[in-house]
Amino acid sequence: MHRLFVLGAFRLGIVFLLWLTATGAAWSQLPVRVQTPTNTKARTLLEKAQQQVKARDFIKAIETLNQLNQKFPSFGEAYLLKGSLLKAIGDNRGALAAYRDGLTKVPVEATHASEYQLLGDLALSYGEYQTALDAYKQLMKVAPKTQRNLAKSQRQMLTCEFALKAMQEPVGEAPVPLPAPLNSFKFQYFPALTADNRFLLFTGRPAASSGEDLFVSRQNKDGTLGVPVPISPAINTSYNEGAGSISGDGKTLVFASCDRPKAIGNCDLYISRRTGNNWSAPVNLGINVNSTEWDSQPTLSADGRTLYFTSTRRGGQGQEDIYVTTLQPDGKWSPAKNLGTPVNTAGKDMAPFIHASGTTLYYVTDGLVGMGGLDVFRCEKTAAGTWSEPRNLGYPLNTFENEASLFITSDNQRGFCSRSRATDEPAAGSRLVRERPVELFGFAVAQPVKARETSTYTQGRVFDANTKKPLKAEVKLYDLETDELIQFVTSDPEYGDYTVVLNEGHHYAMYAAADKYLLKSLSFDYSSQRTFDPLTLDIYLEPVRSGRSVVLNNLFFDTNKYELKPRSRTELNRLIEFLRQYRDVQIEVSGYTDNVGTPEDNLQLSQRRAQSVVEYLSAHGISVNRLRSKGYGAKSPLAANDTEAHRQLNRRIELHIL
Repeated sequence: MHRLFVLGAFRLGIVFLLWLTATGAAWSQLPVRVQTPTNTKARTLLEKAQQQVKARDFIKAIETLNQLNQKFPSFGEAYLLKGSLLKAIGDNRGALAAYRDGLTKVPVEATHASEYQLLGDLALSYGEYQTALDAYKQLMKVAPKTQRNLAKSQRQMLTCEFALKAMQEPVGEAPVPLPAPLNSFKFQYFPALTADNRFLLFTGRPAASSGEDLFVSRQNKDGTLGVPVPISPAINTSYNEGAGSISGDGKTLVFASCDRPKAIGNCDLYISRRTGNNWSAPVNLGINVNSTEWDSQPTLSADGRTLYFTSTRRGGQGQEDIYVTTLQPDGKWSPAKNLGTPVNTAGKDMAPFIHASGTTLYYVTDGLVGMGGLDVFRCEKTAAGTWSEPRNLGYPLNTFENEASLFITSDNQRGFCSRSRATDEPAAGSRLVRERPVELFGFAVAQPVKARETSTYTQGRVFDANTKKPLKAEVKLYDLETDELIQFVTSDPEYGDYTVVLNEGHHYAMYAAADKYLLKSLSFDYSSQRTFDPLTLDIYLEPVRSGRSVVLNNLFFDTNKYELKPRSRTELNRLIEFLRQYRDVQIEVSGYTDNVGTPEDNLQLSQRRAQSVVEYLSAHGISVNRLRSKGYGAKSPLAANDTEAHRQLNRRIELHIL
């Protein structure tokens, strides 16, 4: 039997589908001890039903018990016997009604402890929380201490109490199915979007007999999603491909596949990268990531360099745990590490999703109190790099059923998930396997569900400034407060396009660099809650050649001061790296001001600021013979000095190749 994604079905944990109706057990004795009624007609019907049970003709026995219920409605044991038979043939809804009716007609005593437990479990499985809670309370009154699963029932009481309160205090609106042309398959699940929301990736099975493949729906000009198409013949094969995750720029894909040649475990994670419009042949992520067990349900950070996933490998805290691995400078992935507590529990911890901001993790678990089954929780990354206590996302995102993975767009506006449509119960006696269609759902993200940080993006293309041809360049994003490398992406070598995700409330430095080209420095200040819209920004790189120059946009000084502020260290350190890479290059650090103040003062200030940069470089190992500083005051403005924004452009430091 294949491992189910979240609900339990199909291999990979990728497939989130088959709803298998429980088949009856072969009984050698009556399932319920029934007190013999004194009424002759009742006794005759009961004996007839008992004989039919012994003959394993459960359908006929249920029909007989229905007659007994109609003629003698106060005879509670007959309802309990019918309930046990209905449960055995898979009619759980009918069994729930029978147990509920029967237990109201019999004494509250220890002989019925198992029936109270069954009633509670059945009612909980259908979201009838009050019925379940009442049944568990009766169980606690009468059950012997040796009652099997008593501790589980006590936990289920907490679930019922939580759920009843959560339903009285709903969080946002219920998800709704995505409109056509989405949801055209029998099953579709594991939605994931690029940072710009232009591409929706999901796992699909067009028919019940189909294998899993990855599909992509592209956003139309009017904002709707187009007809899904297979992602690539390089990805989809005769093997199952599912549970995929795509990086924010849409260039890195990680997905799960089972039983492939030379696999490490029964289900492994594979990676593919897109160049132009073509995906590379998938490569197994290797023994640092995959185990000899089941590894699936990946989620990539925005830059595709941190990977979270689910695994059943040994040494975890439950059957399924969440692990993390990062891409190292040498191109290898670090040994996967268990996230530990409080994320992982003794239960099932599955389907992680890391928001584009990188600071909020969503996942499903049944190891914490929730609405029943697998619920979606969220936790936040702390300043120390650990994770906060998970918080249940409440109703209606969580229900009595097992929930699937969740995806929240980078701007915290839209959410996506997968759900199965409710279907009618099988008729009494039916032992057929019933498959419930699984569809993609969307919803507006309520405030308590949103990631801690909202993200936007900047995207564009990188070109050679002379030839205007696209360039493959490294694009790195640093937090200026911490000098921490936040993202590292590579522009496409064919088209030159790149996408970088930016979080609200931060001041960033971004650098584009390619071999034999000058470092390009850009600045994004979102620390003061101004406009936070996506940006389109093409970058033109100058060759490392005498006479070429570039503005250093992340050097900071107080007004009329020349001492470098601490936030400047990111720019200075990148400049040091550049000079160490090109050891024959000599530079002039050129200082400029706006036209406010006297020419003499401006000339002196610009000279001192340029000299401060040179002194920092020389103090960090760059030979003074390669360095020169010069102040130009208000000369050579980049813009008219007519507004503060323009004057700010003119107050600058440039790097000039000698």
